[in-house]
Amino acid sequence: MTSTKLSNKLTLAEFLQFPETKPASEYIDGQIYQKPMPQGKHSAIQTFLASAIDRVAIPIKTASAFTELRCTFGGRSIVPDISVFTWQRIPLDANGEIENTFSIHPDWVIEILSPEQSSTRVIDNILFCLNAGTELGWLIDAEEKIIMVFRPGKQPETKENQDNLPVLSSLEDLQLSAQDVFSWLSLN
Repeated sequence: MTSTKLSNKLTLAEFLQFPETKPASEYIDGQIYQKPMPQGKHSAIQTFLASAIDRVAIPIKTASAFTELRCTFGGRSIVPDISVFTWQRIPLDANGEIENTFSIHPDWVIEILSPEQSSTRVIDNILFCLNAGTELGWLIDAEEKIIMVFRPGKQPETKENQDNLPVLSSLEDLQLSAQDVFSWLSLN
C-alpha cells in the first residue's frame, strides 16, 4: 500500500466523509493508505474464491463473501479483498436488505497480496481483524504460491500445493487446497 501522508492526523469521522477512491483507501491510525489497483492474478483469485465460497455458503444460508467491502470497526476503516460474514451477522436494513455500511469485523478476512503491496501492512490488518473477533484470516501470495493462515491465539501457518486450507467452522463443506486456489490462474 502506498501511504498518503497528512500533516495533521485525520479522524475516522473525517475520513468517512471523503468520497470513495479507486482503488480503495483505508484509514489506519489517523493515516490514509491507498490499496494498489488489483492486477490479473489478484483479480482472478478474488473472483473465483468469492464465487467458490458463495456456491457452498449461500444455498444453506451459513455465510456470504463480499469483495472490496468497506468494514469500519475498532477505529479503522479497511477494505479487505474478500470479507466473509456468517449469515446471522450480515447487517440488514429496515427492509431486510443488506446494509450499505458494515460497522463490524468480518468473520473471515482474505487478502491477496499485490506485487507492490506491503505484506507487513496487510498482515497488520489481518491481525487487527483477529483481535476484533475475526475467526480466520488468509494472506494469499500468488507469486510465491503460498497461503498464510491466521487464527486467533496461534502462530501463522503456511499452506501450499495439496495442503488443505482451513475455512470458517460453519463452512466445513467447503474443501479447498492451496493448489485449488492457484489453479484458477491457469486457463488450461
